[in-house]
This record gives sequence, C-alpha cells and structure tokens, in this order.
Amino acid sequence: GQGRTGAEQPPGDEDGEAQQRVLRDVDMGTPKQYSVVQMQRFAGFGVGLASLLTENVLSHPCIVFRRQCQVHHCSYRYHLQPFSVLNVMLKIQGAQGFSTVWKGMTSRFVVQGIQLGSEGIIAEFTDFPREVTTHSTFKQLFKHIALKGLSIVVTLPFFCASLIETVQSDIASETPWVLDCVKEGFRRLLGWGAPTTTRLLPVWKLVLPTVLYGLLHYLITSIVQYIALVLMRQGKDRHKFDADEPLADRNMLETYFPELFATFLGNLFSDVLLFPLETVMHRLHIQGTRTIIDNTDWGAGVLAINTRYEGMTECFRIVVREEGFFGLYKGFGALILQYFLHAAILKITKLIYDVMAENFTSTPKAPPRQRQQ
Repeated sequence: GQGRTGAEQPPGDEDGEAQQRVLRDVDMGTPKQYSVVQMQRFAGFGVGLASLLTENVLSHPCIVFRRQCQVHHCSYRYHLQPFSVLNVMLKIQGAQGFSTVWKGMTSRFVVQGIQLGSEGIIAEFTDFPREVTTHSTFKQLFKHIALKGLSIVVTLPFFCASLIETVQSDIASETPWVLDCVKEGFRRLLGWGAPTTTRLLPVWKLVLPTVLYGLLHYLITSIVQYIALVLMRQGKDRHKFDADEPLADRNMLETYFPELFATFLGNLFSDVLLFPLETVMHRLHIQGTRTIIDNTDWGAGVLAINTRYEGMTECFRIVVREEGFFGLYKGFGALILQYFLHAAILKITKLIYDVMAENFTSTPKAPPRQRQQ
C-alpha cells in the first residue's frame, strides 16, 4: 500500500497524544496547581513583607541621619552624597552604640497607626471616601483629599513628638517609652509642660506646612504610581508572554512586582521633589523644643537647635540666605542611600522569587510528536 504522509497519523498515535494531553492537564490542575497557588501566596507575602521591612525598618538609620542633617542649621558639611553619610553614621554608632541609629522607630509606627485610625474614624462618621478610583467624581476626589488632610491635622502634635525622638541625641536624653510620643503630643497640643521659650511655634502655625507636605507627598506618590502601573501594563501588552509559559510564572511576574515597583517609584519621586519643603517643615517642628542633636559634621559631640523662624516662607528665605540653596538639601545623601538599599532589597527578593518559581512551578511538557515514515 501507499506510505502515509506526515499530515496523516494512525488512530493509535492520536489516542496516545490525547492521553498525554489529559495526563498533563490533570497534573497541572490538581494538587500541584494548589501547591503552586499556595507557594505564590507565601512568596507574595514574603515579597511584600521584605519591602515593608525595608521601607520602615532597615531604612530607619538613614531617616534618622537625614532628619538630623535637615535640622542642623549651623553645619558646614551638607552630606549631599551617600559616601560622607556612611562615614559619619558609623562614627555616631561607634560612639553611642548600635541602638542610636534606631531611635524613634517605634514612635513612627505609633504615628502611622494614629493616622490610619483617624482616617477610619472620620470616614465612618462622614461620607468622605477612603479610596478613590479613575471612575470617581471630582467631588469624591475632593472629599478624599479632605479626609487625608484632616487625618494629617489630627496626627500633627504626635508627629512633632516622634520627630524629636528621632533626631535627639542619646547622650543628652533618656530612652523614651513606647507611647511617650502620645503623651508628649498631647502636651504639645494643650501647652502643658511646654518649654519656657518664645521660639516654640504654636501648633496652628505648623498646620499649613505639615498639611501641604502631606497632601503633596500623597498626590505625587499616587500619580507616579498610577502612571508607572499603566506603562508597565502597556509594556506587557506589547510583549505577550509565551503561550507555553506556566500561568504561575505569569502571575508571579504580573501581580506582585509591578505594584511594589510603582510604589517604590512614587515614594522616590515625592521624597526627592519635596525634600526642601520637608527640611523647612522639620525645622519648624523642632524650633523651641530645646532638642539636642548629634553633631553631623564629625559624628562626635552634640549641639543644641537654636533657630528663630516665624513661619514657612521666612524659614525658606533664611535658609537660602544664610546656608545657600543647597542648605535646603542637607542630608540628601542619606535619602540616596535609603532608596539604594530599598532597590537592592527589591532586586534580591525578585531574584529569589524567580528561582523559587522556576524550580517549583516548572510544568512537564508533552513529549515531541514523532513523525511517521
């Protein structure tokens, strides 16, 4: 008889290929698929936790030094690049101990909790939405921004106390208790036990720079994050994944890291753009509190904060006149170091996640079909 062509296959081969497809689908759709989903959830939690720890814990020494540089009005070393930052930070830690670079971290968490709690309470008793989308109206957007502003005002006195804990030298102060920032916040708000100095600004004078900084930071972060997510999704549409690529790999690439990377970019842009305003805000908060900070020029000794600003605009003018334009950027090298560390942790976490996904979610492919002669 005539030999079969390559397009024709005996019934036995077709049945064998169908069996292979069924076995492959069963292998992908039962316990292994469940295990892949569980691995994804665990790994996604780990990636988010690593980013959260980096943002709030591992980067805290950089935040401490940056804030000390920002309020050090008479320093001559501005620390605009990260290399001088590391040198002085190590000197301060060597002289005062390991814990000195972690001061004020618990109070930062307390302040974040107060802000989130106040947002929830205000939203509960008003029609201010806690979340907005691209389909929200301008009225809803305005109410959402108003909610953010009100929560910042509620948090303001406690932020003042937390800032003092972060920048004050361990040599000249006692280790604060976990909730001391709450007690000191109420004292600052009500004027009880306040230092007897005319340089201390009342809380109402701090509302404008604090709310302005907080809202601008939130808006810039949100806008950059949205733009980054849109661009990454468009990039994925132009470069489709291979149809044979396991779904778990696609979920790993598409679900966790775009959101984390967009948040990273949003915070980076807002912190860089608002650095001068943050410097002014911190100086106004610290003024008149008799805070003693570490000497950020050499890393040895302490000094007292002695400024006399009447408000936000005057503080801008005096800083530029007496310290130069880059006086508004003192400690910028610590911000560079902070985000370099954050980016490195994200990169390492992604590499670990890629290895886990490759080893755990690899799917056996069907054997190649043999051509019949």
